[in-house]
Amino acid sequence: MQSKISHIPYVVRWSVIGLVIIGWVWSMPSVQAQQTVRDRQVLEKEKKQNLEKMNQIRTILKQTATEKQAGLGQLKALDQQIQTQSQQIGLLNKDLQLTEAEIAELRRASTTLVRDLDKLRDEYGSMIYAADKRRQQVNPMGFLFAADNFNQLVARYRYLRQYSDARQSQVRQMSNVKTMLDGKQRATQRKRQEQKNTIGAKVQETKSLETLKVVKNQVVKELGQKEAELRTELAESRRAVGQLEALIKRLIVREARERAEREARERAERDRIARLEAARKAAERKRAEDAIAAAEKAGEKPAPADVAKVERPAEPEPAPKKPDERRNNNLNDEETALASSFTSSRAHLPWPVTKGFISDRFGRKPHPVLKGIYVENQGVDIQTNAGEGVRSVYDGIVQDVTSMPGMNNVVAIQHGDYFTVYAKLRSVSVRVGQRVKARESIGTVATDKNGVSEIQFQIWKEFTKLNPESWLTPR
Repeated sequence: MQSKISHIPYVVRWSVIGLVIIGWVWSMPSVQAQQTVRDRQVLEKEKKQNLEKMNQIRTILKQTATEKQAGLGQLKALDQQIQTQSQQIGLLNKDLQLTEAEIAELRRASTTLVRDLDKLRDEYGSMIYAADKRRQQVNPMGFLFAADNFNQLVARYRYLRQYSDARQSQVRQMSNVKTMLDGKQRATQRKRQEQKNTIGAKVQETKSLETLKVVKNQVVKELGQKEAELRTELAESRRAVGQLEALIKRLIVREARERAEREARERAERDRIARLEAARKAAERKRAEDAIAAAEKAGEKPAPADVAKVERPAEPEPAPKKPDERRNNNLNDEETALASSFTSSRAHLPWPVTKGFISDRFGRKPHPVLKGIYVENQGVDIQTNAGEGVRSVYDGIVQDVTSMPGMNNVVAIQHGDYFTVYAKLRSVSVRVGQRVKARESIGTVATDKNGVSEIQFQIWKEFTKLNPESWLTPR
């Protein structure tokens, strides 16, 4: 009898352990699956941002497209829309690749689950067969009551109970695996549908891109027939840019001169106070010496206070202070702190308009229509909606508000040794000397004769022109 049931604890023990191990493996996603989830999150964020940018450009382009005549502003907007449309197609290609990887991962998981389910079914069948065969050989009640003592009876009962629990656990585990397998199969079907939708979206975006290229070619052709007019506009634009550059340089020179004069006045005042203090101490010492001499002549004991003043060692001249690199260019403490804070805000500055896109980037580039001609942008052009509010990108002091041909109204704001410049404003709501906060309104954007609402935004550090795009928060 003992030989017939001695294997029961062993079977039960390893069945339970096997179920635990299989359950643990199912609950642990693969490293590749975890990376796929992270890639999906990043991709969805990129798609959302690019789609928002596309919608903004489309909305703004509709405003310029209402004008009967094509203009450079419309051409620049079309270029940006083509660029974002191409980026969207690229993101959709990445989406398809990632979806294929997700489907492959689901297939691998489904294959594993099918294999494990078959294994569990085989094991369960073996357990049922073994139990039935054992039942034919040994009656469970007879097995229990054939025990030699009470402790053996309890042990045999536990063996039978463990075996029964293992069978029930096997059934539950098979049910769980079946549920997981059904879930993986449904997820695969969803991914297949998403893949089909993405392919459809890609086809549509590709058609839209081709349409945009046709429209762009038509605009370029129309503008090419206005070469004389474009050359005149270019000359006027260059004059306006030169006047704006000269204005900013004069402003920087003026501010540097005023800071130097302020520092000279403060230094002269410090020197004057130091001379007065030295003269006061010298006069005090001279009075003490005279009082001591008079007391000695009269045969009297000098006053201890006078003796202390005379015997006090001369104060050494203060060691020259190490130059404070933060105080270069005669900046005071407030201006130095502001400049340092501005520097640390690189790539985190808010945009000067809440909605819009960079229609012309910083630096030198070929003219979009005139062959062999190069143009240089000392900042960035940002197209936006008509009447859009313009705001300061950082705390600062308004140093200049002016108007000039080709640039409309211009506002220059100082941030320590940095300057931000906002040109092509229709209206201005700040005055010279006013302190402004980041995101505080300073005016509204102007709209030109071609229906383009665009501001020119520049950042200067002393006489160095910086690329504003690398300072603004990425969109």
